[in-house]
Amino acid sequence: MVESVVSQMDNGFTAAEKDAVYRAIRERRDVRAGYLPQPLEEATLQRLLAAAHHAPSVGFMQPWRFIVVRDLAIRSSVHDIFARARAAAAQTYSGERADLYAQLKLEALLEAPQHLCVVCDRTSERGHRLGRNTMLETSDYSVVCAIQNLWLAARAEGVGVGWVSILDPPAVKQLLRIPPAAEMVAYLCLGYVEKFAEAPDLLRYGWEERAGLASVVRAETYDQSYPFDRGSR
Repeated sequence: MVESVVSQMDNGFTAAEKDAVYRAIRERRDVRAGYLPQPLEEATLQRLLAAAHHAPSVGFMQPWRFIVVRDLAIRSSVHDIFARARAAAAQTYSGERADLYAQLKLEALLEAPQHLCVVCDRTSERGHRLGRNTMLETSDYSVVCAIQNLWLAARAEGVGVGWVSILDPPAVKQLLRIPPAAEMVAYLCLGYVEKFAEAPDLLRYGWEERAGLASVVRAETYDQSYPFDRGSR
């Protein structure tokens, strides 16, 4: 009875619109190669930033700050920071895993015509600390929600996004003159791409497998598995 009532409710989305949302989620990719040199049109970039700005945030704090980086000299400097961090990370692997790591394409910092550094202003008083008295880190989580909004909107626009996490955050903060109290949450490559891969790169290259949904969902408490077979009865 409940399912039949819910199915009749008008939620404002057509079946095609709902399919499009799920498609964007399913086909979102971390793009690390194949960027085109054409910069994003200003209107497109601002639509993506607006999508990010409509993310949920604790206390309506809106702690995200976006730095658009187009200057080649700055992009090259970030690439130098990446190269040093990648070399250091390579030392933590051995054997076949080290060989595979060496083959992975992990950034497109020189290929992508623009970057986006996403920063969290943890000191902002906007939102009047609502929801942050016991969980200060929720400001960072809010910024991650903004990044996901931008990523899904970018996929719908045919724009590739690549998150570069192999970096030295203090070095990037110094380069971009980010205030000490603010935190760099993400450094993104952004641009049109030749194509979107059918599957995530790290899955295709055998770095890791996708976990089954049943392995990550619990029921009531952490030590109880969720009865997924219930829906098939």
